[in-house]
Amino acid sequence: MSLLRFKALESAMSRPVVRVTPPSTKISDFYGSNVFDKNKMKEFLSKEAFQSVMSSIELGIPVDRTMAEQIAAGLKSWSMGRGVTHYTHWFQPLTGTTAEKHDSFFEPTADGKAIEKFSGDALVQQEPDASSFPNGGIRSTFEARGYTAWDPSSPAFIMESGSGLTLCIPTVFVSYTGEALDFKAPLLKALNSLDKAATAVCQYFDKAVTKVNASLGIEQEYFVVDEDLFFARPDLVATGRTLFGHESARNQQLEDHYFGSIPERVYAFMLDFETEALKLGIPLKTRHNEVAPGQFECAPIYEEINLAIDHNQLLMDLMDKVARRHKLKVLLHEKPFAGVNGSGKHNNWSLITNTGKNLLAPGKTPKNNLMFLTFFVNTVKAVHNHADLLRSSIASVNNDHRLGANEAPPAIISIFLGEQLNEVLDEIESSHVVNRKKKDLSGALGLNIPKIPQILLDNTDRNRTSPFAFTGNKFEFRAVGSSANSAAPMTVLNAIVAEQLTIFKQDVDKLVKKGEKKDVAIMKIIRQYIKESKNIRFEGNGYSDEWALEAAARGLSNIKTTPKALDVLITEKTTELFEKQHIFTERELHARHEIFLENYTKKIQIEARIMGDLVTSQIIPAALNYQTKLIDNVKGLKEIGLNGALSASQLEIITEISERVSTIKKAVYDMIEARKKANVLTDAREMAIAYDEKVKSYFETIRYHVDKLELIVDDAQWPLPKFRELLFIK
Repeated sequence: MSLLRFKALESAMSRPVVRVTPPSTKISDFYGSNVFDKNKMKEFLSKEAFQSVMSSIELGIPVDRTMAEQIAAGLKSWSMGRGVTHYTHWFQPLTGTTAEKHDSFFEPTADGKAIEKFSGDALVQQEPDASSFPNGGIRSTFEARGYTAWDPSSPAFIMESGSGLTLCIPTVFVSYTGEALDFKAPLLKALNSLDKAATAVCQYFDKAVTKVNASLGIEQEYFVVDEDLFFARPDLVATGRTLFGHESARNQQLEDHYFGSIPERVYAFMLDFETEALKLGIPLKTRHNEVAPGQFECAPIYEEINLAIDHNQLLMDLMDKVARRHKLKVLLHEKPFAGVNGSGKHNNWSLITNTGKNLLAPGKTPKNNLMFLTFFVNTVKAVHNHADLLRSSIASVNNDHRLGANEAPPAIISIFLGEQLNEVLDEIESSHVVNRKKKDLSGALGLNIPKIPQILLDNTDRNRTSPFAFTGNKFEFRAVGSSANSAAPMTVLNAIVAEQLTIFKQDVDKLVKKGEKKDVAIMKIIRQYIKESKNIRFEGNGYSDEWALEAAARGLSNIKTTPKALDVLITEKTTELFEKQHIFTERELHARHEIFLENYTKKIQIEARIMGDLVTSQIIPAALNYQTKLIDNVKGLKEIGLNGALSASQLEIITEISERVSTIKKAVYDMIEARKKANVLTDAREMAIAYDEKVKSYFETIRYHVDKLELIVDDAQWPLPKFRELLFIK
C-alpha cells in the first residue's frame, strides 16, 4: 500500500494545469445562457403563458393546466434548440444531496415512427419512488408513490454533463398523502408565512409595500485535494474526512495561505466551475484562499432566498463534476482534517420589500429608523425565543466536529450586534417613550430614538466567534456547515421571524386599541422586546471558557452534540410554531427527527467500520513490517557484537510498536462490541446517543495511537497519504 501512496504523490506533483477558455472575456455575454429566464420566456412563450408564470412567481397564483401545456411547449422548443434530449424534475430529498430521474422527449408513434413530446402534465408533476428516500416512517416500503411538483419561482435550466444536455426543472417532493419529503417545500411555506407577517408590519410605515422577500447570500468554503491522493485514502472516499493523520509541523499557523496567491491548478478549476455556474445564472462574485492550506471560498451576490439555495445546491454538485476535469477532488465536509480550520457556509440573510427597501438597513429619517428597529429587534427576539431550534437546524455529525473550534462559532447560540447598536438598544431600554402631539424640531417624533449610523458596515466590527451576527444591513448565520442544505436553517429562521412579527403586530394593535398613538405603541413594544431578549446578545469571545459559564448563568443552552440538539424538533413549542404557519405537521416533525437521527447514526457507523478496516488491513501490517525490520537490525547488531546500548533505541521502538498495536487492536474490538450493543436498540434517539457516547469514545483512542505510530514508522512503510501531502496543491 505504501507503493500506492508514492505513485499517487508522484502523479499529484506532476499534474499539468488544465487550460480553461471562457466563452467570452465579458461575463455578461454568457451569464444565464443555460437558464429559461424572463427574457427567454418572453421569446418562447405566448403573452398569456408568460403572464401566468409571472403571476405564479410574484403572487403565488397556480398555473392553469392549459397554460402549463403552452409553457411546456416553449420549454421544449428552447431546450431542444440547444441540443437537449432529456428532461428531469430536479429536487432536494432529505438525503442532503439533489436528485433527478431523466426522461427523454422521445415517444414512439403508432405507425412505428417517433416524435419529441413534452406535455404540461410532465412539466407540472412526476412520480418518483417515495419509499426509497428517507421518510421517517411516513411511507412504508410497499407504499412507494410520491410526487415531484414544479416550482415556477426557480427557473428551469440546462445542465451540461459530458456530451449530454438535460433540461432540469426545480421541484418540491411530497408523499402520496401530501407530507413534505424534501427541504424545498417547507422553505417555500416558511417564506410565504414570512411575507404575510412582514408585509402586515410594513403597512405601519409604508402602504406601498405589498410583498416582502427574504434575500440570502451564501459564502461557500471548501477544500481541494488531488484526485489520486484522495482515492489513496479510503477514509476520505467513504466519509469525506481523514480519520487518521498526524498533522505536519507547518500547517496554518503562519496564516500565509489566507488571501494568498491562488495555486495555478486551483485557479484553473475555479475559472472552469465559475464559467459553468455563470451560464446557469449563479451570480458568483468572489473567490479567494481561505485560512487552512488547501482551503478556498467562493461567494455569490445576494438573491431571493429560494433561488439562492437552489443555486448553492447546484453549485456544490457542479464543483464536484468540474473538479474531475482537473484531476481534483472538492471536499465539502465541515472538518475533513483535524488540526486546521473546518469549512462553513455563512448565510447572510436580510428582508427586501417590493419597493426595494432593505428592512435591516437604517434610513435617513427617524421614521425609517423606527421601521429598521422594528424588524431588527423582532429578529433578535425571534432568535432569543427559539435559539435551541436554530441550533438544531445546523446539527449534523459533520458540523459537530467544527462548532466551537478555533474557526467556527460555538454551539451556544448568541447574537453579536456591535458596540454602536448595543448602545442604541441600551439607550432605548433605559429611555422613557413620550407621546408628544407634534414632532420636535429634529423630527424625532418625540420617541427618543437614538441616532443610528446609516452605514453600519463600517461602524460594526465582525465577531468571528458569534454564530449569529449583524453585519451592516443583514444578519450572518455563521454556524451553518459547508455541506449543509441551507434550506433547513433558513426554514427555521424565516418561520421564527414570521411568528415574532405576527406577535409584534398583535401587541402593537392592542396598545393602539387602548388609545396609544401607533408610533408610540411600536416603540413601547420594541423597548419591551429589547429587555426580554437581552440575554441572547453577546459581544465577547465565544471561544472562551468564561463565556460558557456566563451563557449557562444567562439560561442559554450549550448543546454540543446532534442527537440532543434534535430533541427540540418534537417539543410542543416547536410543533405549535410550525403547525400554526402550516409549515410542518406534528407527523412531519417526528419523521424528520427520526431521519436526522438515523443519518447521524449511519455516518458514525460508516466511520467506525472504515476505521476498523484501515487499522486492521493497512496500518497494523505496516507497523509490524517496520517492527520486523528493526528486529532484524537488532539481531544483526548482536551478531557483530554491537548489542547493548547501541541497540537500546531500536528495542524501545520495537516495544512501543507492540504496545500501541495491542492498544489499537483492543480499542477496535471494543468499538465493534459497542456497535453491536447499539445496533440492537430500536429507538432512533437511544441508538444515536449510544453511537455518540459509546462508539465514538474509541475513535480518539485509536486515532491517538495511530498518529503516534505514524511518527515512528519508517516513512517509506506508511501506507496512507499524509496530511502535508494531501494539502499540497501547486
